[in-house]
Amino acid sequence: MKALNFTLPSTNKKNFILKESLGKYVVLYFYPKDDTPGCTIETNDFNKLYSKFNKLDCEVYGVSKDSIKSHYKFRKKYKIKFDLLSDEEIKVLKKYKVWGKKKFMGREFMGTIRSTYLIGKKGEIIKVWKNVKVKDHAKEVLETLCNLLKNKKPLISKGL
Repeated sequence: MKALNFTLPSTNKKNFILKESLGKYVVLYFYPKDDTPGCTIETNDFNKLYSKFNKLDCEVYGVSKDSIKSHYKFRKKYKIKFDLLSDEEIKVLKKYKVWGKKKFMGREFMGTIRSTYLIGKKGEIIKVWKNVKVKDHAKEVLETLCNLLKNKKPLISKGL
């Protein structure tokens, strides 16, 4: 299945357009809110492993409904090496089916369901993680990509 293209404002001061990432692997991790405990752990874990993702020709992007201003503060505070994308209108969150009902302390509300998409070099969705548990998640995504590349045979390089 092909990843749905989108354009979002990025912390690199340009718009990020997914289809312009063709030719590289892409990790899109959707998270609820900047500078909250779980989101900070997840982002810092991806940040620690970022150079390893990069060596595998893979870019990492965090996506939330927070504003670009919020993303700039979050990125600066934790020295995040990759770009964060802002979806204030919740269009991409809905497109990727990561916006839904959540429960917390007995109340229901709409919010971002922590999820990650691993997208291949031709724009195909390789793997999706829904309702992510933060602990060791970034490591699991990296291991999945490593295993994929290890098992990829030259004859299969035309598609996965």
